[in-house]
Order: sequence, then C-alpha cells, then structure tokens
Amino acid sequence: MKVLVTGGAGYIGSITVEQLIKGGEEVVVFDNLYQGHRDAVHPDAAFVQGDLKDRAAIDAALAAHKPDAIMHFASYTLVGESMQHPFMYLGDNITNGLNLLQSAHEHGVKKFILSSTANLFDKPERMPIDENERIVPGSPYGESKNILERMLYWLDVTQGMRYACLRYFNACGASEERGEDHTPETHIIPLILQVALGQRADFAIFGDDYPTPDGTCV
Repeated sequence: MKVLVTGGAGYIGSITVEQLIKGGEEVVVFDNLYQGHRDAVHPDAAFVQGDLKDRAAIDAALAAHKPDAIMHFASYTLVGESMQHPFMYLGDNITNGLNLLQSAHEHGVKKFILSSTANLFDKPERMPIDENERIVPGSPYGESKNILERMLYWLDVTQGMRYACLRYFNACGASEERGEDHTPETHIIPLILQVALGQRADFAIFGDDYPTPDGTCV
C-alpha cells in the first residue's frame, strides 16, 4: 500500500513514517517544514514540500504519487496557544483539513486516518476515559479536531470514505534509529524533565478549580 503522510517531518508523523516503511509500505511525506524538520524524514520516503493551504499543491502530489491512503498529522497542536489565537486554529486546522479531504475525494482516496486529540474529552463523566465518552472539546484546538472528525463521519456516510481517528493524550518516546526532534519544545513530558534538570525555569500547570487538594489537574 502507498500512504501519503501529511506532517511526516514532525515528531509523531516522522516516527509513523518509519514504522510504515518497516512494515513494507510505500510512503510519501507532504510537509511545509514550518514545524517539521527535513532531516527527520526517512530516507526511503518520497518527500514533497508543500502547504495544505494550497489545493493545487495537494492535487499535484496526489496525482503524481497516487496514494491508497492518507494519514493526516499536519496541524497546529497546542491547547494553550489555541486559546490565545483561536482563529489560527479554527481557520487553518479546519480549512487545511477540508482542502485535503476534498482533494482525496477527487483523486479517489477512500482510506483516511486523522491525528485527533483527547482534548475532545475536556469534561469526562468517568475515568478512565473510553471512546464512548461524551465529546466536549476543551479548546479551539480540540474543536478543530472535532469538526474534522464530523467531516469524516459525513464523508463516510455519503461518499464511502473509510476512516479512523487517533485521540491520543501526550505522546512521548523516540525512534531507536532516528531519535526525536521537536524544537522548540512543546511536549509536556520533555518540558517537565527540562525543569527537573535545571534547563528550564518553570513548568505551567493550568487550572485551579479541579477537585484535587491543591485545585490543579494533577
């Protein structure tokens, strides 16, 4: 199978690309390198530098490489930043995802995996959370992913688009062969380790009204 991976030069995307190639799949990476790194792209993957804002660039990549499936990792992903810049998240994440879905439909790609988020479950009614929990996005970032999930649902119903959504929490770990590179650092676990090592002054914990002894979410 040939898979086009958007955001394949980023942290999660690049490690996914590596695992796909190890599994014998053919991979095409589509990335604008705004947050990703060219040297993080597996040498056996084809690379297209392009932006999801550009429908012509997406169409050209799909026409040239004819993927059987798409894995969509490219997006803005910071909850806190989305609260400060909601239009950037609601605008770019949704518009770029729609561009990709429209191009996928026009080029006959019927398999799609969306990198979503557990931020869809901001007010869980039970723990641990499962996929049947009521969806209440906790930020513009979470809402942007929720809207993309709903788009996929209706494209499945009306167009036969088969899809899966990955609602993960905090990804961590590195590739054995290629390590990891997410500079500037935004991931919670490395940030905590940097504070513990004295490489960063502090770590912000958001919220003070949770039902815990000190009011934080920890």
